[in-house]
Order: sequence, then structure tokens, then C-alpha cells
Amino acid sequence: MKVTRAATPLLPLCQRLLPSRLAGLSLALLKATALEFAILTGHLLLYPSGITQERRGSSARLPSTDGAAQLPTETKPPVVLLHGFIDNRSVFVLLRRSLAQHGRQQVESLNYSPLTCDIRTAAELLGRHIEEICERTGSKHVDVVGHSLGGLIARYYVQRLGGDIRVRTLVTLGTPHSGTRVVPLANAHPIVRQMRPGSALLEELTRPAPGCRTQFVSFWSDLDHLMDPLETACIDHPDLMVQNVRVSGIGHLALPVHPAVATGIRQALDAERTGAEAAAHTGGLTVA
Repeated sequence: MKVTRAATPLLPLCQRLLPSRLAGLSLALLKATALEFAILTGHLLLYPSGITQERRGSSARLPSTDGAAQLPTETKPPVVLLHGFIDNRSVFVLLRRSLAQHGRQQVESLNYSPLTCDIRTAAELLGRHIEEICERTGSKHVDVVGHSLGGLIARYYVQRLGGDIRVRTLVTLGTPHSGTRVVPLANAHPIVRQMRPGSALLEELTRPAPGCRTQFVSFWSDLDHLMDPLETACIDHPDLMVQNVRVSGIGHLALPVHPAVATGIRQALDAERTGAEAAAHTGGLTVA
């Protein structure tokens, strides 16, 4: 996997004026910031389309040879997408398309209210949503992809509410697993306080989780302006089967949008690993 970088006419000038290492970092940051603004603009245009919950039809039934109706069988479990703070399902338009093009026919998003003030409450809602999906599709398991706060909600459901029974793989994108110190003024919102280092909720997630069956894959970016420190988006827990994936050259908003990350997500969801194999992958894969 490789995040390609566009050529810039300012490169020769920057290389003359700045040391090569500093110039490279500055150019990467400049390009990542420009991409973040472009994605933000596009997302603001799409945002109204994702305000309402998506429609969920009943599962189609296929005819059988003996005349009895039966549910369609799928080799891959449904995928549940969970957005971040003050966002909605529209952030996953491109990722949904990528998953569908590669065989994931059952992909659903959950909108939680922007007025939600407790990650635990949102995790309970996610649990009910997943149970409804399993009942409707006949699947015993789902995969979950959570962006930012969405990943933290899903992790709480898995670790603290018994969700590892249902969630086969949890992929998180730029999620503050150890808490982020960015934008201190945002502490007025109770959910932001729960995402601060040392919060009671994050302390819960450090508690033992023996026998947790879910595979965790955490994508974190070296230019994520919302993660302070950057490594907070990595999962570090002795009882969890974790692969931390470093993404180079893009920021927070690009994680659920960039095609190279989408490829990584598909690979993570399709991987079949034992606990030992997952543990061996801890430390991550660099996407440059």
C-alpha cells in the first residue's frame, strides 16, 4: 500500500531554503493540510445527506430447491460503520463504495445523536444496532469500522459490554485510545472530557480483558492534528489482539476517505489470523 504524493512546483525552492529533512516534513504537512481542507469542503457538502438514519430493508429471501424460503448465505459478515464526533454517516460514502466493490454487500452505518453526552450510552446503542443486524441478516458476527470517536465507542462495546461475542474485527481510524489533549476549550462537552487522558472511561479500557475474541486493527496517522500525542491512536493493551498501522502523509479527515487506507481496511477485514499471529503484527505496517 502506498499513499501517492503529488509533485509540487515549490519543491526545488524549499529544498534550497530549508534543510532536506525539514523541507520534506514541511512539504508533507503542507500537502496533508491542503488535502484536509479539500476533504472538509466536500464533506460539508455531503453532510446534509447523512443526517437521517439510513433505511434498512428486510433481508432478501432466495428460493430453495424444496420450495422453502431461506436467507441468503454470505461468506463475509456485515460491516458496521461508526462516525466520529459531531459527524454523521456521510463521511463513509467513499469507503462504503470501496467495500461494496470488493464483495461486502452488507454495509450499514449508525448515526448516533450529536447531543449524545456519554460514550457508554452510545456503546449500548451500538450493541442494540448490531443485535438487530445479526437477527435480520442471520449472521452471528459483524465487522466494525469506527472513525475517531466512533472507534472508541465500538471499543467500549467490545471490551466492557460483551461485544466481543458479536464483533469479529474492529478497525479504528484516528481514535484517541489513550486520550488526546488537543483543543482544551472543547472540555465543555462531556464526551470530549471522556476522551481526555486519564478520564474514568479510558481507565475502564485499561482494565483486564482476558479472553477477548475481537481482532483490533488501529490505523493512526503521523500527521493527525487531532491526536496529541500522535501515538494515542495506537492500542496498547496486553489482553487484546492488536495490529497498529501507521499511515504516513495524510491527516485525520483523510483516514476514512483515502483509497490507500480503504485498501488497508479491506485487507484487515479479510485477514484470518489467530491470536498469536495478531499479536505478532503489533507494531504496525507503515503506509508511506
